[in-house]
Amino acid sequence: MSHTEPYLPWAREVLHTEAEALQEIARNLDGSFVRAAETLLHCRGRVVVLGMGKSGHIGRKIAATMASTGTPAFFVHPAEAAHGDLGMIVDNDAVIAISNSGESDEILAIIPALKRKNITLICITARPDSTMARHADIHITAAVSQEACPLGLAPTSSTTAVMALGDALAVVLLQARRFTPDDFALSHPAGSLGKRLLLRVADIMHDGDALPAVVCGTLLKDAIVRMSEKGLGMLAVTDAEGRLKGVLTDGDLRRLFQQRDHFAGLTVDDIMHTEPKTITADKLATEALKHMQASHVNGLLVTDEHGLLIGALNMHDLLMARIV
Repeated sequence: MSHTEPYLPWAREVLHTEAEALQEIARNLDGSFVRAAETLLHCRGRVVVLGMGKSGHIGRKIAATMASTGTPAFFVHPAEAAHGDLGMIVDNDAVIAISNSGESDEILAIIPALKRKNITLICITARPDSTMARHADIHITAAVSQEACPLGLAPTSSTTAVMALGDALAVVLLQARRFTPDDFALSHPAGSLGKRLLLRVADIMHDGDALPAVVCGTLLKDAIVRMSEKGLGMLAVTDAEGRLKGVLTDGDLRRLFQQRDHFAGLTVDDIMHTEPKTITADKLATEALKHMQASHVNGLLVTDEHGLLIGALNMHDLLMARIV
């Protein structure tokens, strides 16, 4: 046996143990979870998460997940709370205090001050008989039978279970609030997800003088000049009132040049497609991408409800906007 062979069995044992811990937590959920969820849903203040050590790391993650899914939340370090940061917790807030033992000195030290505020104290511990559990308004038991650490010392299954429990609370609240992808994007406007969810065709389309368009009857040679000037690889054809009638692409021109040697007298009407692929300006940019992919085209023309041409965009525009 090589010295590396035990690694995979050891790793799988860790994952199996932690998976069983999650199943155990799921089986043991009871009315205290429901009361906690209802309290957080109707909280008129913010959700404040406390935790020391590994529980603190988990608490930061829980607070961040809640904040990004519609539940205003932030993390406060219990030791710093005892030295002034307790002022960040105000009436009508809800506090989630996390400790595996339920005997965290730093949290126990600030419980009397918390009790003087008009807050709801939710404690998550592994011991329903712990000091924190006894002082909690709502106690959620997060006990696991076995840590994944073979020494039984390092918090492993227990921290995984609490983090998953926090995710469960956050997602339950998300669903109860009818939180939408657009709501999520508003919390992540600078990220790729925010861009993909919020950016609309109107935000990235070419319009006005940048719009590649000619009217019906335009000579092909003049149309080619216009298409080259705008650089979108396509040219819209409209009637005199601006209603879209067709489209001409650089691919159409290549095929035409392969088939013919003489082009005198040709107009855009002779070679344009009379059923161009279109989209409206209010549609999401992601919908434009889906439409292009489904239609096997590299560009779309944008029309209003009356069929008037108002814009154009191509795959390069979507790439520049980081939609692709």
